[in-house]
Amino acid sequence: MVRRRRILTIDYHIGRHTLQGVFLVLAGLLVLFGFLELLSQLNDVGKGQFRLSDAFVYAALTLPRQAVILMPISALLGCTVALGMLADHNELTAMQAAGISVRRIGFSVAAASIVLMLISIFVAEFIAPPLDQYARQRRSEARYGKKVLMSKSGFWVRQDRFFIHVAGSFSERQASDIELYELDAEGQISRFLHARSATLQGDRTWLLEGVSQQIVQGEVILTEAIGNYRLNSFLTPHQMQIFKLPPGSLSISDLWTYIRSLKARNQNAENYDLAFWQKITQPVNTASMVLLALTFIFGPVRLRSAGKRIATGVIVGTMLYMLYQVCGHMGLLFDIPPALTTLVPVILILLFALRQLGRAF
Repeated sequence: MVRRRRILTIDYHIGRHTLQGVFLVLAGLLVLFGFLELLSQLNDVGKGQFRLSDAFVYAALTLPRQAVILMPISALLGCTVALGMLADHNELTAMQAAGISVRRIGFSVAAASIVLMLISIFVAEFIAPPLDQYARQRRSEARYGKKVLMSKSGFWVRQDRFFIHVAGSFSERQASDIELYELDAEGQISRFLHARSATLQGDRTWLLEGVSQQIVQGEVILTEAIGNYRLNSFLTPHQMQIFKLPPGSLSISDLWTYIRSLKARNQNAENYDLAFWQKITQPVNTASMVLLALTFIFGPVRLRSAGKRIATGVIVGTMLYMLYQVCGHMGLLFDIPPALTTLVPVILILLFALRQLGRAF
């Protein structure tokens, strides 16, 4: 019983130091990336009602999304620093002298990684998406007024006598699944148009294709296909990008629902598929980074110098982060399923870390 209490005390000690190290590194990275986000928003200050305070609020509201993205590299650097400090103070040596095996210390760190995984999932699903979406909606209202309403599956915008809903995927010069509601002088719907796709033309008009319309005449609704329809002075390419909620702004459940909706309409869902699998593998990626950090302390090639440990962690973490992002986008380029391009790098890192630790254990 006494030994069990001592082991639990050691678990708590190691876990607390590990989590403190991870959150300290995460806080530092958030300050850096938050500042970079603020600088990017300063270009819009003075446009419409967008003020300096709005730029600060926008940068602050997007920090939870940044935290989810930065969690794996923070786990690698934070664990490396925390365990390195314990090693420098000979605490790990004292634990081993007291009969605590390297394997048992590794289990204590792995338990801390479970906490990080649960926090990452919770923030990615319930906190980051609504805050990020609110930040983007607030920015669009400040710049263009309240005539635009952003949603998880597109946006609503009012133009003259039309209420326009872009429901499908869209980019700077193309959109799909567009709905137009035309109002009469009394504010009643007089005509409804649905377009399969739209393309921005050289004369700044939008050409809607595959258009069908329904005209309301009293209690009678007339339906007909009109082929094409031109929409004047709709939105600029820059506005289309601003009103677009990026896949990373959606929660896992929203991504799953939206992907199914796009595929049911035979529309391209690759970017959303990639974002979905990146969010799914994020917790596992975090755990693999924690195990990789253990190899710097207990692996075959132990780094005794604190400076070398931190420098190695920064280099390895940056390279793995870039590799993870490149693999995902290269998969889109070569039509490789996102499940493979996101899972394979994480599994390879996990297997490498376990193999290295197996030599020490």
